[in-house]
Amino acid sequence: MHLRAGQFFATTILGAMLSAAAQPSQQPDESAIIRDLDAANQARFDNVLSFTDIEHYAVFRGSDQAHPAAEMTVKMTYKKGIGKDYVILSKSGSSLIQRVGLQPLLDNEKVINNPAKVAQSWFNSANYEMHLKPNVTQSIDDHACVALAITPRHKAPNMIDGTIWVDAQTHALVEVEGIASKDPSIFAGTTTMMRRYATMQGYTMATHARAESSSMFFGKTVVAIDYSDYQFELRPAQ
Repeated sequence: MHLRAGQFFATTILGAMLSAAAQPSQQPDESAIIRDLDAANQARFDNVLSFTDIEHYAVFRGSDQAHPAAEMTVKMTYKKGIGKDYVILSKSGSSLIQRVGLQPLLDNEKVINNPAKVAQSWFNSANYEMHLKPNVTQSIDDHACVALAITPRHKAPNMIDGTIWVDAQTHALVEVEGIASKDPSIFAGTTTMMRRYATMQGYTMATHARAESSSMFFGKTVVAIDYSDYQFELRPAQ
């Protein structure tokens, strides 16, 4: 007995669906992800001539994560070939924490973004060993993300031993989390770090960061940073 055209079509589609379901899910291409991360870092460096943003820093001490012990809001200016500079817009709370906690953070950002050194802190294959974590996924800010384990090729307080989350489709950087490969100081102890990113005008920029450390001298300290109001100057399209 012959199948009518409609029955044949339905049977064919059903068979294809069952066959696809029986196949293992395709794993992301590790080399392609790493290649795209490398390219994105270089493209941002080459094409972002300058930008400004507003950064709000809040320091929390001990178990109180609702009331900052100190706060600071700054306007940051980045210029290609020069680096970063900061203007303090407001500050409140402990002057001691501002002086020994927040001001060194700003000074360190200047050092990291020195044109001669800035490439040393990029999340790329030159600075990190990167390996895809098979079947590890997560939704972050409406991005379906895959994970790469990262290990710094050299130790520094700003280098993270942990995980990079990237958009599964675009391979854009979405989040980095882990432990600082080197303690910032003998007083800070082990520091866990997280930074969230969003794509703006084609380039990934930080939107939120958090660092937590604990020591016998100072107890638990959390620094939260929010980045907003980005303004860009981009290289003209060729």
